[in-house]
Order: sequence, then structure tokens, then C-alpha cells
Amino acid sequence: MNDHYLPPRITDELGRSAEAAVDRNGYARGETSAFRPDIDGVSIAGLVAEFGSPLFVFSESEVRSRARRARQAFESVYPKTSFAWSYKTNYLGAICNILHQEGWIAEVVSEFEYQKARALGMAGKQIVFNGPHKSREALTVAVREGALIQIDNWDELAVLEEVVETHDRRLDVGIRVWMDVGIRPVWSKFGFALANGEAARAAARIIANPRLRLHTLHTHIGTYVLAPWAYAVATQMLLGLRAQLREEHGHVVSCINLGGGFPSSALLHGMAGPPEAVIPPIESYAAAITAVLNGLPKSQRPLLRLESGRHFVDDAGSLVASVVALKGSDRTRRTTLTGTQAKAALILEDGARSSYVLDAGVNLLYTGAWYRFDILATRPIDASPSPARLYGCLCMSIDVIREYIELPPLETGDTLVMHPVGAYNTTQWMQFISYRPAVVLIGEDGRAQVIRRREQLADVVGAEQIPGHLRSGR
Repeated sequence: MNDHYLPPRITDELGRSAEAAVDRNGYARGETSAFRPDIDGVSIAGLVAEFGSPLFVFSESEVRSRARRARQAFESVYPKTSFAWSYKTNYLGAICNILHQEGWIAEVVSEFEYQKARALGMAGKQIVFNGPHKSREALTVAVREGALIQIDNWDELAVLEEVVETHDRRLDVGIRVWMDVGIRPVWSKFGFALANGEAARAAARIIANPRLRLHTLHTHIGTYVLAPWAYAVATQMLLGLRAQLREEHGHVVSCINLGGGFPSSALLHGMAGPPEAVIPPIESYAAAITAVLNGLPKSQRPLLRLESGRHFVDDAGSLVASVVALKGSDRTRRTTLTGTQAKAALILEDGARSSYVLDAGVNLLYTGAWYRFDILATRPIDASPSPARLYGCLCMSIDVIREYIELPPLETGDTLVMHPVGAYNTTQWMQFISYRPAVVLIGEDGRAQVIRRREQLADVVGAEQIPGHLRSGR
């Protein structure tokens, strides 16, 4: 045997990337590209002309239809279901009020969100107060107004016990419980551990307090959970704790809260689509959860509460952005090289790849780090798509919206629409370098209305205070 033998290896002769082979065929991607000229029948070009670019656009009909479908999915098989809108997902007042009109109460995770819900007309009893940090002041207000506080930790429980000492009526509360249901990561940052008995001890302490009533056992197993069976496991585990508390303390917990985590149609980076092939429908989650609950005698079934956010609003949101500059290729070369010549240039010379600078950056697209949303031109372009990069407008090298995407040749002034981006981006966006854009809502009547105006200098500097000796720059 030859000790110097080396097995065959695949060289880079056919190209340096996974896309290179298809690049050698000038017709591999077809001769035309998909495009999206409107949102809910409203022209994107018209929206940009009226409200500017970049621009977030939300669809009222999409939010309502997803909310109604979820309600039907759960209530048709388990009528004792209650929904709470996750404010952190999108706390624009118009969006929150759509869900409130559909019957959703408010779920908040901070003093700010609590105040926002109250300002939108939610009574204390219509608010579920979650989160790992609630100040004494926030707890005092929530107790006075009758919100359902879901206790996260021992320190919070101790403060709450002190606050209710001066309260004149018994307060319903919940506890958050964390558990391993077989998916990763396990969200052990939040709540009391089930496996080691911590949750049972916290529950027993609450039950023993004459000023508190344990109303809810709550868990939230993760985000973008693609396994409906995991919710069935979580339901079984919470019901097990509920049965234990009934047996040991004679107390029946009224509500089981499974939080949220239901996915939207967005795909994770590297995930094969299409979405409908890999993302379970909401009916699958409803079936998994309610099959467990319906196994109980009817008189023993608890209220089921859900606190989902992403599932309802992500697909309702789009971001429109404009091409402001071309990089990495010049117009002359793009017009003189065609077909296989252009493809070969892309393979042999990385700098030949077309790159586009947009007027929106990663400061507006927080979820872009995880999700590969669709990006389409808003006009028909009679040309084959080819590899490109999309840069944002920030003066930072990390501001890359997409390192690799296939788009037809674009020109300065062209607009692109990104979807779905309705969850978390308008709550986690940053005012960095540039103003945050306007947000419009397309109503069910087809009218587009501003629900958050474009930022101005006064919005950014309004909270600043300059000491007297620094009020002049000279």
C-alpha cells in the first residue's frame, strides 16, 4: 500500500462558492425576477411619494385575519381561551389597539409598557405584568390597579409581600415557571425551576399568604418554536404542578398560561423554504395544547391564556427602502458584459458583484440578524437576477443587510420591499446616525395613514440638557 496516497478531493475549478456552478449558466435563474408593486392594493411608489423613504408599512387586515384565525383555532376546540397581546413585540398604539379591538388584553414586561397599556385605555385588570424586573413603584401601582402580576423570582415575591401588606383586598397573582420540555435553548433565566421543586415552594408560599391568591401558572418555553409537541409537554408539566398544589394545599389554580413563541412565516438564515412547508400552522399548536387540556374532566379544566406576539404582527409589516448608490460594479461594465460573460466575471472577480447602498440600515432591522426576510424590487425589471449585496446607509462596515442575495440589476432610485418585518423591529430599532422613519398603516378601507411620524431633530434632542458653560460651541 502506498502510505502517501491521498483520496480525491473536489477542487475549486467549478467556482469558489456554492452559487458558482449556477452562475456559469446565464439562464439558470430565469430571465425575469419577481417583484411586488403594492401592499394591500396600495401602490408602493405612491406610498414613497407621499410618506418618504425608508418607510415601514403595516396591514391592518393582515393583523386582524391572523388574530381571528388563531382565535378560531383555539376556541373551536377549547372555548376557555384568553389572549394577551405581547407589547414588546410591537407597541405602536395603532397596532396594540387593533389587537385590543379583537379582544386581546395586554401583556407587558416593564413599567414603560405598563404605562403605555394604561394610556391606551387598558384597565389594570386587563394587564398581565411579566418580566424579570419590576420596581417597587411599578408593583405598587400594579397592585393598586388590580393587574395580574406574574412573579418571576424570590426577590420580587418578597417585595410584593411587603406591598400588599397595606392592600385592602386579596390580589390574584401568577408565577412564572421554567422547565426543560425537550427543545433548546432552555429559558432558565426567567421564573422558578420546576424540576427541583422551586416552583412548588414559591407557589406554597403564595398560597399561605392571606393577601395573595395564586391564579396562574405561567411558562414561556422559547421563541419561534417550530415544535407544537413541545407545548403539549409544557401543558402536561404545568398541569402536573397544578395537581400537586391541589393535593398538597387544597388550592385549585384557575389559569394555565403558555406564553407565546408561535412563529411567523419568516425563515431563519440557512433554513430551507418555502415557509408553508416548514412552519406548522397555528391549528397544529392549538391541537397539541388543547388535546392535553381536554383530557381533563370538564369541571377541572383551567382557563388557557396565551401571550403570543410575533405570529400576529410579523407578516403584517414591510419595510420599503430606496437604492441610493451602486458599489462594486460600474454601469458601463454592467451594460457591456452580458450572459455568460457577466456570470464569469462574478465568479472570477469578487469585486464584480453588484452591491447596493440603501437608505435603511441594520439600525431599523434588528431581526435581520436571525431571519432571512424576502426582499423584492417594486417594479418589473426585464433581466435575469444575479448575485448582489445590500448595504445599509450607516457609516459602519457591519451595516450589511444581506451579504448574498439574487436581484435583477437595480438603479439609483429603485425601491425594494422587505417582508415580513413587523415584529420587534419598531420596538428595537435605534436612533443612530439617522432619523427613524415614518410608519404607516393601510386600513381595511384601503387608506394609508401615518401611525408614527418621521423623527425630527427635536425628538432626538428633546431630553438633552446642556450646562450653562457649554451652551455655546465657541
